[in-house]
Amino acid sequence: MSPDSVLHMLQRVLKRAGLERIRFHDLRHTFSVLALQNGVDVKTLSAMLGHYSAGFTLDIYAHVTTSMQKQAANAVGSFLSGALR
Repeated sequence: MSPDSVLHMLQRVLKRAGLERIRFHDLRHTFSVLALQNGVDVKTLSAMLGHYSAGFTLDIYAHVTTSMQKQAANAVGSFLSGALR
């Protein structure tokens, strides 16, 4: 199958479902952000995406969310309170 025919099929399915047009890049971006937010390590994700470095993957796909900030603060608070005992 050619990439154009796959894209055409995707757009037909979206139209039938009453959804707006999206690009495959949008799907890739969504997948990557959700993978990072759900604990997939960046090195593994970077390899899956075919990137040359994990840093590149983070620059493109790592959006800091409020829940991620809270998780980070809780993690730091936990290990610091353990170290101060």
